[in-house]
Amino acid sequence: MTDTPAARPVQSSSPHADTATPPPPATTAPMTPAADPLRRSRTSALWIGVIVFAVVLVLLLVFVLQNTQPVRISYLGATGDIPLAVAMLLATAAGILLTAVAGSLRIRQLRRRVPGRRKH
Repeated sequence: MTDTPAARPVQSSSPHADTATPPPPATTAPMTPAADPLRRSRTSALWIGVIVFAVVLVLLLVFVLQNTQPVRISYLGATGDIPLAVAMLLATAAGILLTAVAGSLRIRQLRRRVPGRRKH
């Protein structure tokens, strides 16, 4: 039987090779905010908000210009003729207002339930 390199056990030159711990895997540290040139900032968030607002405003303008026919509205005894777009926008604003009031009341209720919360 010949002694081939594949058949021989690998011997370490270190006397304590069995107890040596392997080196930790190489990891890259996350970039700090100051080192990242493409990080988000308040200005970039504001810019995105302005763009979204402009798009919504253009869509709203198109909606109003396409729905100018007058409609008769009656509410609690008051009657009047207003453009359809204005009536729909008023209904939308009223719905948003009711949702905001209900949401604000719920947030207030939940904040009161949190123990140890300081009053500002």
